[in-house]
Amino acid sequence: MTKILEVITPGLLTTIQDRGRHGYQAFGMPVAGAVDEFALRVANILVGNPEGAAALEMTLLGPKLKVLAPVKVALTGADLGARINGAEFPRWETVAVNPGDEISFTAAREGCRAYLAVAGGIDVPEVMGSRATYLRGKIGGIDGRALKAGDVLSAGSLQERNLPTGTRLAEGLIPKYSSAITLRVIPGPQDDHFTEAGLETFFQSEYTVTTEADRMGYRLQGPTIEHKEGADIISDGIPLGAVQVPGHGLPIVMLADRQTTGGYPKIATVCSVDLSLIGQAKPGDTVRFATIGREEALQLLQDRETALKKWKDSLPRATGRSWNFQISIAGQRFSTYVEEIR
Repeated sequence: MTKILEVITPGLLTTIQDRGRHGYQAFGMPVAGAVDEFALRVANILVGNPEGAAALEMTLLGPKLKVLAPVKVALTGADLGARINGAEFPRWETVAVNPGDEISFTAAREGCRAYLAVAGGIDVPEVMGSRATYLRGKIGGIDGRALKAGDVLSAGSLQERNLPTGTRLAEGLIPKYSSAITLRVIPGPQDDHFTEAGLETFFQSEYTVTTEADRMGYRLQGPTIEHKEGADIISDGIPLGAVQVPGHGLPIVMLADRQTTGGYPKIATVCSVDLSLIGQAKPGDTVRFATIGREEALQLLQDRETALKKWKDSLPRATGRSWNFQISIAGQRFSTYVEEIR
């Protein structure tokens, strides 16, 4: 393990996340993991890690971090006003940082959650096969909690390839975050628990993300959705992206830290490719729902995964020969990183 980052200030909510804790929902253990899994995967690809390596998830207001060792990093997801030593920190790109560098963030300018991956992955103990922080259960990450000032993060040895600095995600794959989003959903599995008027309300209305929006789920405000015969069902499993409608008639989109089962009917399920959109929504943003079929949802996912693989397979490789330089100009210190590319 190599110590790579020290937390100076933690930001609003910064946690260690990977792709989650799968295989334990039958025992009541939520999956957790990155809310925007696509952004996490891309960040890891850009630093040569397996796509599911642990990284930092930063919400709305990012941390201030001191770099302790030379390392390649990548920032994806929301625009939180990131800077390295006061200069812009480009998103969706491989970047090299050096000891003494300071990575800082301001508040969200676009989107809600940013992801910072480091070459080798963030090294914390696995719990049930995952390093993901599950805050309510106080497991994973560092003692099951958000980061705090004074924490020191170490890099593991998961790096699979050494990508040159400046490697960038294909422009066509970079998501466009908006304060007014339309989520494509597959009706059901309990859409038959709602009246025709209720279904029409759901698909024709605009909803607003409330302040009760977290890693577990997003509560939305807007027109109430009418049930046929009450809001209680026999509890069953809750998939990622399920849209529950409790007795008050307002939808809740269930996310990474959702409970494993629930007793409210699920009017629809967000298609996989649109999960990033709701995960990047902020309180006050507006949401509409549009129905699509299962086959269309599968095709959208397949198309994105094919494009991502094509980009990943096209990436160059660095030779491993690299040089770090410290340059002083007019009393200001600059860090430079040079590497040979083949």
